[in-house]
Amino acid sequence: MTLSGNQKRKMKSAARLYAVQALFQMEHSGQTTEAVMREFEDYRFGEHFEEGDMIEGDQALFEKLVEDAVNYQSSIDQATDRALVARWPLGRIDPTLRALFRAAGAEMAHGEAPPKVVISEFVEMAQAFFPEGKEPSFVNAVLDHMAREMKPEAF
Repeated sequence: MTLSGNQKRKMKSAARLYAVQALFQMEHSGQTTEAVMREFEDYRFGEHFEEGDMIEGDQALFEKLVEDAVNYQSSIDQATDRALVARWPLGRIDPTLRALFRAAGAEMAHGEAPPKVVISEFVEMAQAFFPEGKEPSFVNAVLDHMAREMKPEAF
């Protein structure tokens, strides 16, 4: 089966969302990377709910984001800390945002998508997680700072 460009984009977006959810779950449950990735790939990708079906995610992108976020967590967290104001260390940030910054940082530092695409995707995700709040603007500012540090040649 050949996928259209739009289907591929939706699968990449889903993979990013699943990566944030997996990283959040790992932080709160203490589960291993392998256990969480297996759970997502076996049960979450394409899962059926009464409200509708979950989209199939781009499995390769999902695995890369989760693995890179875990393997490079220290450097990603340091870049995130540098993008945050001094009185807001990463440990005080909402755990959903922390997972989002780690997934986005992994993709910016080690992925192939242009930083502007990564920022746009993760800001859109923040809007879904926090529809009434200021978090999407905050995410945009932090990710923009991180991107300029990680990939200055892209600006």
